Amino acid sequence: MGRTRAQIARKHSTGASTAPEAPPADRQRSNGSLVLIAAAVASLFLFWYFHLLTLGQMTQLSGGLAMPDMMIGGYDAGYVERLHEAMDDDARGQLSYLHRTAGTLFPLIFAFAWLLLVQLNAGRRWLRWLLWSPVILFVVVDLWENIAIDAALAQATPDAGAVVLASTLTVLRWVLLGLSLVAGVASMFLPRGLRAPGAGPGTKSR
Repeated sequence: MGRTRAQIARKHSTGASTAPEAPPADRQRSNGSLVLIAAAVASLFLFWYFHLLTLGQMTQLSGGLAMPDMMIGGYDAGYVERLHEAMDDDARGQLSYLHRTAGTLFPLIFAFAWLLLVQLNAGRRWLRWLLWSPVILFVVVDLWENIAIDAALAQATPDAGAVVLASTLTVLRWVLLGLSLVAGVASMFLPRGLRAPGAGPGTKSR
């Protein structure tokens, strides 16, 4: 049966008014960006809470001595011994508790955010692994450092080897954190041929 002109006009007007759905890749990238923002905000909050707030407040329990975690240039056995003498068992237990809570959550959430940032921006697998490497190493070193500091502080006369290990891990931790930040920022400014689809400054998803 032939259609009237009115029926044909309604059919075409209905099809034209239907907005095209976003491609699956674009929706996936949009969802990933939302997760990235949430994880980045959480890691920034945890950095502030752990490093600037709680570790800063711990100096009230150590006679003004800074916690080993904050000593970017490292420390020696003499400093750890003075810190042990200035802190009682409760203070050392509180530091250990911070290491197990905020000191564990921060590197894990930071790493998740930065791995996702690289994933969304780097288009080559080898490049992603290259940019991921300092972040992954940072997590391992940071968690190991927490244990090493607690072990060194637990001894009235610190073992020289334990202090060297803890100090080395502290310095390495800060270096890897800096490299991780550089890797994350670099992933956002890759040359066009190395970007993931739709990534990079000035690009738009179609």
